Amino acid sequence: MTKLRSFDQDTVDLTAWRERGSEPGLVERILDTNPGLADLGPVLPLGTAIDVPEPQVQMPRSPVKLWD
Repeated sequence: MTKLRSFDQDTVDLTAWRERGSEPGLVERILDTNPGLADLGPVLPLGTAIDVPEPQVQMPRSPVKLWD
């Protein structure tokens, strides 16, 4: 888990994008990991502690064979 502090005028989605780009579902996982974070409003107070969960591991897909 990565621990971050919010900058001035930060939002949860901006913090998620800054940390990992466009990882699907990251904002929702951050909100689940940090109870009460959504209650602070859309713009986080300066210095708010945010725990960012580890990336979800995706299993590699097996190649599709059109012919045997």
